[in-house]
Amino acid sequence: MTLQTMFHTALVDHADHHSALRESVAKLMDGFGRKYFQDVVKRDGRPDELWSALGAAGFLGVHIPEEFGGGGGGMSEYQIVVEEVAAHGCPLLQMVINSICAPIITTFGTEAQKRDWLPGIASGERRMCFGITEPDAGTNTHKVRTTARKISDGWVLQGAKYWTSAIDEAEAVLIVARDADLSTEERSALSLFIVPTNAPGLSWQKIDSAVMVPENQFFTFYDDVQLGEDALIGEAGKGLKQVFSGLNPERISAAAINNGIARFALAQASQYAQDRKVWSTPIGAHQGVAHPLAESYAGVQAARLLTARAADLFDKGEDAAEAANMAKLLAADSSLKALDQAIQTHGGNGLSYEYGLADLWFVARLHKTAPVSREMVLNHIAQHAMGLPKSY
Repeated sequence: MTLQTMFHTALVDHADHHSALRESVAKLMDGFGRKYFQDVVKRDGRPDELWSALGAAGFLGVHIPEEFGGGGGGMSEYQIVVEEVAAHGCPLLQMVINSICAPIITTFGTEAQKRDWLPGIASGERRMCFGITEPDAGTNTHKVRTTARKISDGWVLQGAKYWTSAIDEAEAVLIVARDADLSTEERSALSLFIVPTNAPGLSWQKIDSAVMVPENQFFTFYDDVQLGEDALIGEAGKGLKQVFSGLNPERISAAAINNGIARFALAQASQYAQDRKVWSTPIGAHQGVAHPLAESYAGVQAARLLTARAADLFDKGEDAAEAANMAKLLAADSSLKALDQAIQTHGGNGLSYEYGLADLWFVARLHKTAPVSREMVLNHIAQHAMGLPKSY
């Protein structure tokens, strides 16, 4: 049994098809891996070969209904795919974006929107990005200022979004906007729209980011962008409920990426600790090396279990908010601990790109802040799970 196999079978899947899915994704990823991903990032390219392979194998659409070209599964299956891809050294943020857009369109889109977008998302042939974050709103969605105004034949968008991932690769952006007619000064009524990225008035500016992934980040501007009636998703002004059908999957997918990163880091560290010898003894035989890795491993397994639990709750239509938030919290913290210990185990080699660890740091660190900050997750747990007074 290889180390990579050991780490992905340590968490027992609840169904045989989950194990088969995990093994199938792992087999595909054996043809890519960390060096491939590093090369794509280094040349500022795109992992098109990997993306096409994942789409052709049906992995990008496992959470999309069969009638729209998907696998008919849910987030329980999709988080396995996301984790396994990351566990082979390829943390793809576009996969997190897909976990937002596809569920929202599946649940609230019109029949035409579903048939237009879902098959292409499932196959990987079409890409959509997501725009919610704003410079002055942060995690307070009620303070969103990008505004949609109703006109006779559609809508007009005005505003700006921050940290919009991969809009330069997408055909459209699913945007969260404040409905001008239904909002009050105290509270925004939100509406969701599909905006073509070639729409007149839409522009973007790249953010110089430390996150070493193929997906670029952007400041986006909506200057009187005109949309037709068919751009609206669901019911106008009901977007807050609609958007959370995508935000809980987003947290689950973010957790899955970090779980995968942690698995990769621990597998690398374990192999190195067996191969590296000092005075004829593998360094992994020393408790000072072995115990921190073992403790990190335990933390990662706990995060993986909670991620699977959150996905299961979501798929059953139950309230997954608490579990999804906690999974994201634990996965971010445990992956950073595991990655740090893996780097430490490698000594000076841990800082070399050759070993594939150091350049994962800010990808893992990203999910301590995004898609919702650690502090806001703790606020949610304190208020909703423990009944403590609201602190903000």
